[in-house]
Amino acid sequence: MTSTAHRPDAGRRRRAPADLGPWILAGVAATALAVGLAELLAWVTGPVGAPLTAVGGVIVDGVPAPVKDAAIALFGTADKLVLLLVMAAGLVAAGAGIGAAQRANPPMGTVLLGVLGLLGLLAVLTRAGPAVADTVPVVVGTAAGALFLTVLTRRTGPSPRSGAELDRRGFVRASAAAAVLGAAAGVAGRWASSAAARVPAAREMLRIPPPAVRDPIPAGADLGIEGVQPWLTPADDFYRIDTALSVPRIDVADWRLRIHGMVDRELELSFEDLVARPLAEHVVTLACVSNTVGGDLVGNAVWTGVPIRELLAEAGVQADADMVLSTSEDGFTAGTPLDALLDPGRDSLLAVTMNGEPLPFEHGYPVRMVVAGLYGYVSATKWLVDLEVTRFDRDEGYWTPRGWSALGPIKTASRIEVPRAGGRVDAGEVVLAGTAWAQDTGIAAVQVSVDGGPWQEADLGEVPSDDTWRQWVLRTELPGGRHTARVRAVDRDGTVQTAEQAPPAPDGASGWHERTFTVA
Repeated sequence: MTSTAHRPDAGRRRRAPADLGPWILAGVAATALAVGLAELLAWVTGPVGAPLTAVGGVIVDGVPAPVKDAAIALFGTADKLVLLLVMAAGLVAAGAGIGAAQRANPPMGTVLLGVLGLLGLLAVLTRAGPAVADTVPVVVGTAAGALFLTVLTRRTGPSPRSGAELDRRGFVRASAAAAVLGAAAGVAGRWASSAAARVPAAREMLRIPPPAVRDPIPAGADLGIEGVQPWLTPADDFYRIDTALSVPRIDVADWRLRIHGMVDRELELSFEDLVARPLAEHVVTLACVSNTVGGDLVGNAVWTGVPIRELLAEAGVQADADMVLSTSEDGFTAGTPLDALLDPGRDSLLAVTMNGEPLPFEHGYPVRMVVAGLYGYVSATKWLVDLEVTRFDRDEGYWTPRGWSALGPIKTASRIEVPRAGGRVDAGEVVLAGTAWAQDTGIAAVQVSVDGGPWQEADLGEVPSDDTWRQWVLRTELPGGRHTARVRAVDRDGTVQTAEQAPPAPDGASGWHERTFTVA
């Protein structure tokens, strides 16, 4: 048997890794454990305490309008996923810095992790209506991450101060295990928060009474042109632009709507109270103010709900009020002109269904606002829980102090969807088609010019009201070669869509849409 007295490493301790890599992994692991555990605990305490949602909300709140426009233009409805990925990358970078600091000067990394947790806690406290319980996830998560990093440091090095010593391999294994555990907890927490079992089940079982009034959809509304968006937009294809990083899951049994402010009588409604009233069904086109000329942040759907003007009439609106401030479950607010909500000729609903089904979670379940003729940022509040009758000189919606106009009327718009941009079409009769909208006024005509030639009248699809978009088609003979088509709409007041080019901010894009294609 060989004696250890003659081995060169006899009597030595195996040291913790001196190189930086394992320490970076340890810092990332501690950060992942802190954030992941906090996200999991937020499933129990409520979504307000979820650090990723809270920090993401702060970022969305503070981003300048041009940056928001650029993000939506670049990423479309995937902008929230991109933000979450950027935040994840930022946490990895922060974790790497924490690990490096802990190696250089313990316990500096632990201190930095505490600072990171404090920033998350401050973000939670900025959310609407935070409670003491909402602070628990960040506090407990940060403490767990700091404890892991502290214990790991004490169990390594030439003079471990507690427990069995870890060599480099054990150090890396412990860090990797903590990183996996933190990531798994975070994923589980976000999944559980967004898919609470009883809420989807309650939605599936929900039965909405049939509407007392409905828009009859005329034959010929959808022209059936291949490549043109359907006249009715399926819920899965409907654009989604909002500030919620985590989609609220509200049980209809718990939902309440408060109507208050400059009214004679405050109202509080449960979901049963709401749907017990006579329901109206209308087809309404919604559009996002961030939509660019020819863009796809617009959709048309059948909405069923209670006319907002009836609820306001019951509450008794005071004479000097001019705005209704709506609030979402996630704290978003929108300021809607009161005259638009009281207008008997305009469709404005507290909607409970979309295309004949209870609202999808992403589109505002259980109750949202739908107001024709106004961009969504001033009118289409999802996950609605509060309506305050007030004045524009006293209150303002979420986006107004961020540089967007207060009133938000939708501009007349039209777009070419066929042929596709840069596409090739067969010689002979060429089909040009698309959609146009001028909600609350209606589309009277759509005109198309090819290669700067005269304006030609397109054929129009039928519509049930002026609050929906309208499909159009023009069939024309064109010679072979490259062509550019432009489109413009004329509303029922005779006003021609402006050719003036304007960006989305501050009150919506304008200009004629054009497409270039080749006839071969």
